[in-house]
Amino acid sequence: MGKNNRMVKVLAEMKQDYARLETAPTHTVCQPETIMLPMPDGCRLCTVIHRPIGPGPFPTILMRSCYPDQGAILRLHGEEYSRRGFAFVYQICRGTGRSEGEWQPNVNERADGKACVDWLAEQNWTGSIGFWGNSYLALTGWVIADILPDKVKTLYLTHYGTDRFISAYQCGLFRQDVLTSWAMSNAGFPVSADYQASLRYRPQVEVDEDLWGGRLSWYRDWITNTNRQDIYWNEGFWQLLKEIPAKIKVPIYIGEGWYDHHLGSALEGWKALAEESKKHSVLRIGAWNHFFQPCTAGAPTNHLDNSDIRQAFTWFERILCQDQKPEGCVLTYQINADRWLKQDSYPFNETKTTLFYLDASRIRANAATLGLESAEQTAVATYTFDPENPVPSHGAEAMLATTQAIGSLPQPACGYRDDVLSFVSDPLARPLSILGKIRVVLHVASTADDTAFAIKLMEIKKDGTAYNIRTGITTLAYRQSGNQNRQHYEPGTIVEAIIDCWDISWQLPAGSRLRLDITSSDFPQYAIHSNFAGIWSRQAKTQTARQSLYTGGDTPSRLILPVN
Repeated sequence: MGKNNRMVKVLAEMKQDYARLETAPTHTVCQPETIMLPMPDGCRLCTVIHRPIGPGPFPTILMRSCYPDQGAILRLHGEEYSRRGFAFVYQICRGTGRSEGEWQPNVNERADGKACVDWLAEQNWTGSIGFWGNSYLALTGWVIADILPDKVKTLYLTHYGTDRFISAYQCGLFRQDVLTSWAMSNAGFPVSADYQASLRYRPQVEVDEDLWGGRLSWYRDWITNTNRQDIYWNEGFWQLLKEIPAKIKVPIYIGEGWYDHHLGSALEGWKALAEESKKHSVLRIGAWNHFFQPCTAGAPTNHLDNSDIRQAFTWFERILCQDQKPEGCVLTYQINADRWLKQDSYPFNETKTTLFYLDASRIRANAATLGLESAEQTAVATYTFDPENPVPSHGAEAMLATTQAIGSLPQPACGYRDDVLSFVSDPLARPLSILGKIRVVLHVASTADDTAFAIKLMEIKKDGTAYNIRTGITTLAYRQSGNQNRQHYEPGTIVEAIIDCWDISWQLPAGSRLRLDITSSDFPQYAIHSNFAGIWSRQAKTQTARQSLYTGGDTPSRLILPVN
């Protein structure tokens, strides 16, 4: 589908969502007004005002966007809100669209956002103000959430978080389909280079100048700071962003999807939220991707309720118009059960677990065994990992550009590749509800001095079709935790590697089986490991590695499920 056709479809769906609102459009509106709003340094930013006819004051919604090509979407929001008695203001970020200045992601949004919201609060036609944003637009809200004028009563922020390191890395491997693609689309100049060639380019730290046509210092910062403790993530803008949730005083709606690439970061933001705010805030997680699209192919979604337009309008109407504060809560959508559950809190209670042990000695139908007891004898399974032939991502939670690979999707049969090991359980005797972070503990060895191990957990339904539940990855350099500094590995040594997945809520019915795949790549969800030690983006060449997975005996490789 072409870009114009996609936009037509998006606008049509938005109009349908607005038409379903209980609040009908009853107001006559003014012609939209565009002003060039001066920032404190004199730079002027394009700011568009939609409001009903009349003096006000009106409940007011503010958005700030770095995507001027989405102007039609912003205008439609403005038209629909103003027809329902709201003022709606959106501003185009510095250096994008008609706004003046130089585009540099993130770093100007606090000062510019503060100037914008302070100006808005001073207007005599504004009443109570709410900030609304999704993705980068949510970032522009997060970054001013602790310095709001009194007129701002709430924020509604979806699909973004406050811990950028989590959004960028999993145990030393970069989330390439998210951030490399975003860098190419938001470089500040046209990038026409082939996407796959850009992802695979080595050393990746030089891809900007060699293939894209200009140096992007901020992208180089992202791809070279692989340690959680690196100064880059712990000072300046990113440290400031991490500190903001604890200072927020107003109610905030944090919306996420189980298959949105910002989920991990957003959950950290919720955990850090000040109690004053949290007692009237809502965390809501559904089974959709970054674009609010249902993406669980093997599960019913009749009660998914993924209209963010309806959720946002209801939230703003309640707080800005009715002056009511919501009751704080955590709402999670349970996949397969097709229902919403209200949780007491987050993090979820993960004290109850069910363990499944890998057994490489028992093979049937191209798969080894996943059982409830660990085998007495040690067994080993091996495969060769060639970085020039990575396992393609298909069914993933942290992707953006390769949209067809996002979500829970039908999976290939066991044995589909020589470099993928599959372990399958017996049919479940009773239903099993997963809620929280899945963990896989592997005992592994490699001929390389650093390499990767990736997992994919699936449900095999009674008809034999497998659907992914969660994926995860680690490297030997970060084998115990992605929060540690890089570790040394001696080739051939058997070590324990821990792979933690993002949270999930999934109902497994009796009769389903579990399948766990082990391999060493998941591309382009994650950058391909070169099989050399060191920072991934500085590696200029690759080598093959012989990988060994040990099970049973003194090496009880296992799957740990949080259940409720």
